[in-house]
Order: sequence, then C-alpha cells, then structure tokens
Amino acid sequence: MYAIIKTGGKQYQIAEGDVINVEKLNAQVGETVAINEVLAVGTEDGVKIGKPVVEGASVVCEVLEQGKAKKVVIYKYKAKKDSHKKRGHRQPYTQLQIKSIEVK
Repeated sequence: MYAIIKTGGKQYQIAEGDVINVEKLNAQVGETVAINEVLAVGTEDGVKIGKPVVEGASVVCEVLEQGKAKKVVIYKYKAKKDSHKKRGHRQPYTQLQIKSIEVK
C-alpha cells in the first residue's frame, strides 16, 4: 500500500516504514503526527484519487528528528564594481517515519 501526501507545500509518495524529511513541523521528537492531506492511496484493489483529498484517509507518522539541512551558499558578485555578497542558509526539516496508512 502506498499514498501520496502533501505537507509543507510539497508532495511525497510514501509507503509504510519509509523515512522522509519534510518541511519543519511543530512537534517534539518521539511524538506521533497525523497527516490528513492524502491526495491518493494505492491498494491491492486499485487507486483512490481524491478531489482534492481522499475522504477519511490519514497517515500516522512518528517524529524521529528535528534538524537542519546542509548549508547552501549564496554568492553574489558584480564584475568591475568591487561588489560581492556571501550569505548562507540552512533549511530546517523534520524527519518522519511512516507508521501506518489508514483509509476508511
């Protein structure tokens, strides 16, 4: 069984037991989180596609880690102007383990 979920403005295809990194969620490590924005669910019987979400479907996840991704360096340079700017950014993320996909 698999599902396509939406969280943080992005879509992810998941199955039970998968570990994924999503945009930061307000949850502590070890907590259980339910994601209700399930766009599609694939089972042995076929695929259920939501309009826009599948009614009564949810995904239960456990928070494994709250962290920051590797640094992305932004370097701006203007030739012949003696102008340069160097900035860095580390995007925060939440690591989730998929416990179960529930469809009613």
